[in-house]
Amino acid sequence: MAKERSSRQAVGTIETDGFPPVLAAADAMLKAGNVTLVYYGLAERAEFIIAVRGTVSAVEQAVAAGVIAGEATKRGTIISHYIIPNPPENVDSIMPIHYTEASRDFWV
Repeated sequence: MAKERSSRQAVGTIETDGFPPVLAAADAMLKAGNVTLVYYGLAERAEFIIAVRGTVSAVEQAVAAGVIAGEATKRGTIISHYIIPNPPENVDSIMPIHYTEASRDFWV
């Protein structure tokens, strides 16, 4: 059975230099807040980005924990992080930050 998700969602992203901090950040984010990982990508020069969705408070909590965990890794760094409360439908439908069938079992 598919879970229903709240209509008031936020998106939070963390960009890292190197794989260890993105892995640490993703792990901490999912453990710290009731969020769903909706995007993982590799940019140029070994930069990685992850995005999570959930309520505004859950995303804020998750991103904060992800930044701390990513900064604690011995190799790589956090480049940037950002939270958008309630992104507009146009942003949500065009950019790779929306819920997908692959994440359905994890929707919050």
